[in-house]
Amino acid sequence: MSGHSKWANIKRKKGKNDAIRGKITTKVSREITIAVRMGGADPVGNMRLKLALQKAKENNIPKENIKRAIQKGAGAADGQNYEEIVYEGYGPAGVAVTVSVLTDNRNRAAAEVRHVFSKHGGNLGETGCVAWMFKNKGVFVVTKDSADEEELMMMALDAGADDVKTGDEEYEITTAPDAFDAVEKVLEENNIGMEVAQITMVPDNTISLGMEDGRKLENLVDALDDLDDVQDVYHNGDIPEEDE
Repeated sequence: MSGHSKWANIKRKKGKNDAIRGKITTKVSREITIAVRMGGADPVGNMRLKLALQKAKENNIPKENIKRAIQKGAGAADGQNYEEIVYEGYGPAGVAVTVSVLTDNRNRAAAEVRHVFSKHGGNLGETGCVAWMFKNKGVFVVTKDSADEEELMMMALDAGADDVKTGDEEYEITTAPDAFDAVEKVLEENNIGMEVAQITMVPDNTISLGMEDGRKLENLVDALDDLDDVQDVYHNGDIPEEDE
């Protein structure tokens, strides 16, 4: 996963998984509830909630579900025993994989994640074995017909972005997490549509995969995504577009 193709891969993959609407809604709603419980119901000043709401928007979560999730976080005690865990391991061809989990049963989550890694040719590693390969960054993807390259680069960098890369069809803007809001604001003020706007884990380096290993990695990621406790999966594999 690198450059423009990384986010194209994510969008195509998300499209394939959109049939699992109920599971996606449950996971995003859970994230909203925990975000509200930890930082309050106002997304201003609660970055975690803001990003959860962004994820809800990207996945077309109904407003009624979002409202219920916020109310649950602000009121009822249900769900207070959820624990955040990050599992780390290796997939096909030595690809680094991190798995973000939100669970009320640590033993169940560990067993399920370990089973998926083993079943799909990977192996679960020790804490810290691959986390150092990833950095927390803000990422924006803008289609080329939405903005002029030079103007986009100037406004993004002036707003605090770290880099602007040009792909075949899109621009990819990366920022430090604390510059995310400022860059998003300037893009919105200039009516520049964003296909992706998120804070995520971005690998420092990537591993180019062949067709077979690309399929194996996708199967591993899909199986991890399918677990109820798993919120997000990140990896540093560069999957060939033809593999999609």
